[in-house]
Amino acid sequence: MSLSLVQDHENGSAPAPQDRRLQLRLAATAQDRLAAQRLRYDVFVAERGGDGVLVDHTARLERDRFDEFCDHLLLIDPARDPESLRHVVGAYRLMDQAAAARAGGFYSAAEYDLSPLIDSGRRLLELGRSCVHPDYRGGTAVFLLWNGLADYALSRGIDLLFGVASFPGTDVQALAQPLSWLHHHHLAPVALRPEALGAAAHRMDLLPPEALNRAAALDGIPALIRSYLRLGGSVGEGAFVDHAFNTTDVLLLLDVAAMASRRRGLQSRHTLVR
Repeated sequence: MSLSLVQDHENGSAPAPQDRRLQLRLAATAQDRLAAQRLRYDVFVAERGGDGVLVDHTARLERDRFDEFCDHLLLIDPARDPESLRHVVGAYRLMDQAAAARAGGFYSAAEYDLSPLIDSGRRLLELGRSCVHPDYRGGTAVFLLWNGLADYALSRGIDLLFGVASFPGTDVQALAQPLSWLHHHHLAPVALRPEALGAAAHRMDLLPPEALNRAAALDGIPALIRSYLRLGGSVGEGAFVDHAFNTTDVLLLLDVAAMASRRRGLQSRHTLVR
């Protein structure tokens, strides 16, 4: 899979120079996977203060036991040196049900009861470890990753995407506005609603609907989560505080058919060639 950006013919604007040469493909080599883990270290550990049992601080690699079972969707800048493991500037980790069976379960099963999804009979794809290098945020990088993700899911007959997405920090009360907004406006249907597990689970309905400030709530929702919501995404019941990663997580769900329909609006503003 390879995608490259060309000029936006609708409005005549051109992408930033670093965006113009970006390529999107699945990891094909050990070097690709190491570069993804290096980017994840830079974002999740160095930038956001996370940690984990298998994090290698000496080599600056963020990794876990699920990596070997997953596909890794990578955004690559060919102008950056692959020998330095700096050529990967965006990444998504993808795990379908067959891979989860080999791994002993989905990653997010440690935080949420996924039985409503598994029992639904729908074909599932778990998304994880989504990150973009700081120099490429705000451009077309996320757009390219989303289009690659949609192509991957559609080509494999996936019905439902899901995965944990994070708010920075572990103070749930400080997130009362955005978490309550998600609870009151974006809960998944009961039949497909995973619930946060264990002592790290917290209610999201911290404020009643009448106490919500729309501007403050939406401003407090990270850009990635807002992107899911714009594509028709919904959330599970409860938040999960991940102290190791220094985050408060929510479980996001996205119907692939709905995503494919809504992304046509995005494609009207960009032109892609394979």
